[in-house]
Amino acid sequence: MSERKTVLITGASRGIGAETARIFAEKGYAVGVNYRNSKEKAESLAQELRGLGVPVKLYPADVSRRDQVDRMVEDFLGDFGRVDVLVCNAGIARQELFTDVTESAWREMLGVNLDGVFHCCQAALPDMIRRKAGKIITLSSMWGQVGASCEVAYSAAKAGVIGLTKALAKEVGPSGVTVNCVAPGVIETEMNGLLSQETKDALAEETPLERMGTPRDVAEAIWFLASEAGSFFTGQVLAPNGGFII
Repeated sequence: MSERKTVLITGASRGIGAETARIFAEKGYAVGVNYRNSKEKAESLAQELRGLGVPVKLYPADVSRRDQVDRMVEDFLGDFGRVDVLVCNAGIARQELFTDVTESAWREMLGVNLDGVFHCCQAALPDMIRRKAGKIITLSSMWGQVGASCEVAYSAAKAGVIGLTKALAKEVGPSGVTVNCVAPGVIETEMNGLLSQETKDALAEETPLERMGTPRDVAEAIWFLASEAGSFFTGQVLAPNGGFII
């Protein structure tokens, strides 16, 4: 087995996930890039990361589907031997009045944002528990902490991620596994690309640091929790939000 550490990142083809992959590659990790639909972006990212001299593999999977997650983790273990770090980043967002949310939209939101974390953690943990080592970082949102109007389904799913993280950290801590959460504020990603410039300007103005965050801001928080510097953190929610909520 290679001594090179490994990371599997879901939703890694763009935005926060892609920037997280870049940081881990810069640190010398072998990187597993999961994506659902953005194959071309994932392939482009993989080519970029390989230029840094690290092994990179692509894993297409819908994290809301347990069978696809099990296959992804099985393939990752076959390729790299172990999962040192799991970053549960894959997510979707939608803005609409609560009374307009259909049951199928609700199921999809929880399926990707919450069930996806459940599936990935449950698939990766046996390897970590067996080795008594491993780090899991989940991605929530500041709306998972305080809720957002017209984003009830999203807020509910992301609040669930925080609860899952805190409870799982207590359960697997004795096995040497840490579980932490990053809850970003308003970040310049494609997910927020549908917001008008006026809305983005207003959100930046509401933020004490007077700007929107960048994917790198969030990726650095994820890296901290995965690094030795974060080794005594577990069950915590790290919130790179520019002071939007305190």
